[in-house]
Amino acid sequence: MFLKRFLKSIFSSNLSFTTPIFVDNKENMELMVSELESENILAIDTEFDWKTTYHPKISLIQIASKNSIYIIDCLNINLKFLTQKLISDPTKLLIFHSVRSDATVLSSALNVYVKNVYDIQIAEKQISKKDIQAYGEIVKKYCHIKIDKEETQSNWLRRPLSENQINYAANDVRYLIPIYFIQKKILNKKMNQYSEVLKESEIQAEKGNEKLYKARLKRKKMSSFEKKLFLWREKIAEEQNTPISYVFKDRKLKDLSLSLKSRNLKILTKILGDNHLAKRLIKEIK
Repeated sequence: MFLKRFLKSIFSSNLSFTTPIFVDNKENMELMVSELESENILAIDTEFDWKTTYHPKISLIQIASKNSIYIIDCLNINLKFLTQKLISDPTKLLIFHSVRSDATVLSSALNVYVKNVYDIQIAEKQISKKDIQAYGEIVKKYCHIKIDKEETQSNWLRRPLSENQINYAANDVRYLIPIYFIQKKILNKKMNQYSEVLKESEIQAEKGNEKLYKARLKRKKMSSFEKKLFLWREKIAEEQNTPISYVFKDRKLKDLSLSLKSRNLKILTKILGDNHLAKRLIKEIK
């Protein structure tokens, strides 16, 4: 009975019906920051494209407070003011779903590193003792709302954005703070579980804040020589701002290693598809 009353009090708030404010110029950015600067809890999400580049191309940052939702157009606005005043502010608690993913995007695309965080996905795993759950499943459980996820794979670099894209982006932060308060009440009834969720959320944020090559390197078992090749590929991909697979695919790592040891330019050129790159590899990796 108490939980039902608590849910009703949260979702009768204006946030459930709030129209998102689209921020695409300096004036609107400054107005948004002035409103949100005094907030101690903010919900954060990102939309991005990561198909043809080394670093993700960030399209939107969505920010919600208890009463407002903002969608920031990252393609048309300088984000330094926003990140300094809000996202990088250690006094604010930032609410995410799957913080590691968004932390990776923010750190890689903008050199912004989140720290004081709470992840509703991590919390839900602690509460339900089940595997990690998608955002829509958690929203349905706590808010009794089914959200449309059809725009997940849409073109976020396209302008103007469609109404469906804007609504999708807004919904990705609309329910984070209400869910946080519900989960916090549940976790606080169990010994140390709220603090454990905060701790694990911070650990996942730190993993997202790592350089891309460090995270990838941890997932691979390689010889020391193969590791040199792996890191060389990261360097080339970052220089060219292309996916690492565009330099060479993982399955070619062992063949490259053997050919490089014998200094076989012909085979290296065939594997890499680029004679200049093959010569550079021979020169740089001893």
